[in-house]
Amino acid sequence: MNRATVNIVLIYALLCFIWGSTWLAIRLGLESLTPLFSAGIRFSLASVLIYIIMSIKRISLQKDPVSIRLYWLMGFFSFVIPFGLVYWAEQFVPSGMAAVLFAVYPFCIVIFSYLRIPRDSIGLYKIFGTIIGFCGIVIIFSDSFTGDLTDYMLGMLAVVLSGIMQAWIAISIKKFGQHLNSLSMNFIPMVIAGISMIIIGYFTEDLSTVRFDENAILSILYLAFFGSVITFTGFYWLIKRMNIVMLSLIAFITPIVALILGYFIYNEELSLRHFVGSALVLAGIFGANLDSLLKLRKGTIIKPVNSEPAGEK
Repeated sequence: MNRATVNIVLIYALLCFIWGSTWLAIRLGLESLTPLFSAGIRFSLASVLIYIIMSIKRISLQKDPVSIRLYWLMGFFSFVIPFGLVYWAEQFVPSGMAAVLFAVYPFCIVIFSYLRIPRDSIGLYKIFGTIIGFCGIVIIFSDSFTGDLTDYMLGMLAVVLSGIMQAWIAISIKKFGQHLNSLSMNFIPMVIAGISMIIIGYFTEDLSTVRFDENAILSILYLAFFGSVITFTGFYWLIKRMNIVMLSLIAFITPIVALILGYFIYNEELSLRHFVGSALVLAGIFGANLDSLLKLRKGTIIKPVNSEPAGEK
């Protein structure tokens, strides 16, 4: 593999691990903080960190009309509304069920990519792999679908709507945001998200219960730097360099990472169902990559991205 391919694989793996670990970091922080208020602090701190890095690296903020439109879209439809919906829904919907419902995200990516970016090849292998991976997620969290599901309907709808929104914005960035720097494109959206969610949390949550203890501080610092700055910068960097359907399959891997970390950190039980489901997820990801592997075996040249998009430094 050439250097560009190695970098893509390493960053993809890093995003899987970090986003998988954010489940535990959020869980730790919510022992001391309210959901929306803590998310607002997380994104506010992340925006400050991004500004510092941009200043050190002398990265300018693109201010053309397309960039400004994307900033506003990302601020509300990648962060404020989707995160608000998920945080609200998890008051009622079991986390396992939420993971299954959010797995609608890769399917939406497939549909929106087909409709809006015809040049991005999808193919039967990717569709088949996505279906197999989704089946694996359903098996892993099948115990969550018990009881009267009508009690969760609004929460379930909120999680699905969050996945649809994030898929639409990801496709919009893939189509219109190639000129944006992968770091600076996060700055304005995270400022919008941070301020908005703090204000919403102030008026809708009981902040008298907030405690800035060690758990809260460690959670916010980890989620701000690793769970926001590193992950979203890496995600937007990858959007420019790989098939977005393959990138969306991270949503299938992160719950497995969360299960493994839960086993080692919280001594949570792993059952046969978890192993079977995880095996199906991995099989689905392998199946989605099968067309690329076959091309490599036949000697087909796959051209890597060997030049930085405009605005990258």
